[in-house]
Amino acid sequence: MYNRVFEVNDGWVREGTDRQIMEQAHRWYGGVRTLENGLPSPNHNSGTPTAMAIWAAALCNPASEYYRSRELAKRLTLAARYMLEAQHSDGTISPGWTNFHSPPDTAFVVVGYAQAAQLLLADGWEELKGAAADMLLFLERTLPALITGGCHTPNHRWVICAALGFLNELFDSHDALKRAEEWLAEGMDATADGEWTERSNGIYNVVSDVMLIHAARLLKRPELLIPVRANLKMMSYLVHPDGEIVTEYSGRQDFGQSFDMSGYFLPCLMMASLDHDPVFQGMAEQSLSLLKHPGGAPTNAAVRLLLDPGLKRQGAETTPMPDHYRVVLNADFPRDRYLSGFDGAGHHGVIRYSRMHTDFGAPVARIRGGHTSVTVSTEMTSFFSIRHGAARLLGVQFASYFDPGFVKMSRLASLEQGYRLSGEQEKGYNGPVPEADLPSSAKADISPWYLLPHHCRPQTHVQRHKVEVDVVEASDGWKLVISSTEPEEVVSQISLIFPAAGNLTGGELAPAGADAQFWMGGSIRYEADGDWMEISGAGFQHTAAGVREAAYPLGFRTLLLNVVTPFEKEIYIKLSPAAEHARTEEGVSS
Repeated sequence: MYNRVFEVNDGWVREGTDRQIMEQAHRWYGGVRTLENGLPSPNHNSGTPTAMAIWAAALCNPASEYYRSRELAKRLTLAARYMLEAQHSDGTISPGWTNFHSPPDTAFVVVGYAQAAQLLLADGWEELKGAAADMLLFLERTLPALITGGCHTPNHRWVICAALGFLNELFDSHDALKRAEEWLAEGMDATADGEWTERSNGIYNVVSDVMLIHAARLLKRPELLIPVRANLKMMSYLVHPDGEIVTEYSGRQDFGQSFDMSGYFLPCLMMASLDHDPVFQGMAEQSLSLLKHPGGAPTNAAVRLLLDPGLKRQGAETTPMPDHYRVVLNADFPRDRYLSGFDGAGHHGVIRYSRMHTDFGAPVARIRGGHTSVTVSTEMTSFFSIRHGAARLLGVQFASYFDPGFVKMSRLASLEQGYRLSGEQEKGYNGPVPEADLPSSAKADISPWYLLPHHCRPQTHVQRHKVEVDVVEASDGWKLVISSTEPEEVVSQISLIFPAAGNLTGGELAPAGADAQFWMGGSIRYEADGDWMEISGAGFQHTAAGVREAAYPLGFRTLLLNVVTPFEKEIYIKLSPAAEHARTEEGVSS
């Protein structure tokens, strides 16, 4: 079974060599060009280290057609020399498009580079010693940057910890261990159900999981595996019937993008080996069946399998991933309690070079049965999405002019046959700053607006706008009941977003801008590859083509329902009868 990993790895060897710069006079001699911009990069994901990991695994695998290839060994040596040239004097690297002199991007490289170097050293072939020596020199030069350097995002902390663990393993650095403990002292940022801060099922879940598995071993901190276990088990409920991962509510760049479970192969396999857990083994085997690339430099599965042959547990017990369920993730997470401490944290809502991620721990409902997969989300612009075979309703959104833009649902409660979502906005006016709080600049000839203590202004005429959505499962589909009663005469808009592919017919439609149409009457039908949805519930109470601050995506089919408060709008989604629906117990928690 695991031969597939090495076959996939071998399949990418030539792709990397074709992009390597081999002209000796070239300023980036030995570097591997990225597909993004045609320039070489020391970046861990699409840059030179990724190609180097692929080459190292092929060169050190006796079953590979490239095993001990002198030509490939030469290219690896040139790439290692390029990496030394690309490394800054402070030990960091710059990916080339952002994050210059970046400790976290350097840490990503270290995790991959350290494993590849260990593989070369263990092989011992004379032709690889030059590359191994240069890689060790690169790694040693990173120590000062990672012992003193900072990060941007939550997952970066665990990447740096893993990197510091590898550096200590290679160079016996007490300072590396001390710095890792400083990061770990901040505590883990995962809910009991296993959701990380960034809610990134397509990318950064895997990053946090893999890095903490390494850190747990290297730093002798087995408790770091607790959130990893929870996250991987959570992910078993976040896969659509076609194998795509649920990215409808991501807080990072994988939002709405297409990813499959292949990236989870390595963390699932590593945890299956540690725990002898058939659930993780089943996830690993399903992920392996989708594998088309061995992974970036820090997550190259072929490198890890060669370093740790014990991961290949042939015939291990497996449990298939669930395909019929109804779960609410983070249903019991005390999010309000945590958010109540926001004002007292002292940062005044400002974090340099990053963001707060206050959507952390927001509940998400997942329903899956047969060919149908439903996601009900809070704290996102879209609160409902459904896939029924090839037919997809990518998102349903609500926007209003009360506080211009999309209204995010902040609460989710279970109903007998579905869920009730609610969102509330508050908006008022600011009075004059009390005299006692005025700065000295207020009495000067010029009083800049930005020097006034705006937080001291008393609020006046505060208004509240509440929206409720009942998401109810029916015998032949789903019903959305969207309502808002006050304030009166709030101009609002409900949007339904469909893929551009597929056939949208029926209804009384009219142009409403690029890729958008008013849905003024009648029922519409969206069909793809024989699967269909028939949807009723049109509305056209005003003629606005959009709501300020609410941008609809280009390249999709967006239908707009125009409503004005007070209203109650029912949207009925009837599904073609090919798929059965989930009928499992309500409120199951992962």
